[in-house]
Amino acid sequence: MEQIAVDWLTPLQSRDLIPEGSLAAFVVGSAARGWHNDRSDFDIYIISSSEWETATASTIPMPLNPPRICSETFFHADRRWEVTYWLDSQIDQMLAKVSRDEYDREVVAREVLTPREELALSRIQNCLPVFGEEWILSARKELADSAFRSFVVARSLSGADDSVEDALGQLESGDLESATLSARRALGFAVDALLEGHGEYGSQSPKWRPNRFRAASPSLLSFEEYWALETMRDYDMTAPENWIREVLTICQEISMRVETE
Repeated sequence: MEQIAVDWLTPLQSRDLIPEGSLAAFVVGSAARGWHNDRSDFDIYIISSSEWETATASTIPMPLNPPRICSETFFHADRRWEVTYWLDSQIDQMLAKVSRDEYDREVVAREVLTPREELALSRIQNCLPVFGEEWILSARKELADSAFRSFVVARSLSGADDSVEDALGQLESGDLESATLSARRALGFAVDALLEGHGEYGSQSPKWRPNRFRAASPSLLSFEEYWALETMRDYDMTAPENWIREVLTICQEISMRVETE
């Protein structure tokens, strides 16, 4: 682990990209989980107590205080690296948005976090520490104690239910092409809810859904069954309603079985 940390740390130190007094740094995204390939970017989060400001930094607006985060990009060993700087207080603000108290107030789940906020919190769970393991462990505990899981599951189930209703209406009216697209959308939401129920977050990056599915290994649906639906293996253009109904049945079963609490 020490050598791994050095391998990640050295390119950052050589470019003076680590703020003085930083609390933690960790690899996120595909590289943190061993899912990366030769064309993947490397993404690193750095947590500090003061804002990062340089002439080369890019600014990303956020609904937080301060209302932005900064990032630096560079190339090392023919690979693009992106370093994103978060304030410790910004992480606290995002966790406050998904507190148990907020969930008990029945806040609309899909409006709680922006996609970037949700992705940031979800990545804490499966990050690869570079330094600051104490901060990371504390953040993981706060995330586990929050209502984050409940919020994202509720959001995905809501999306699945809406898409199922769309597909049923389109199916009844004979609009089979639209019903097919709505069924595919419903499947994505439903499977995300299933995986989030197992603690496999990251629905903002659907390209990794198969990897997340294998990691979660839910008993409700095998990978082979899921992949047959995802790839529309049994879709018959002469009778698309059969595949549509099968998908909607699976989505409704997932909605009944996955719990938000």
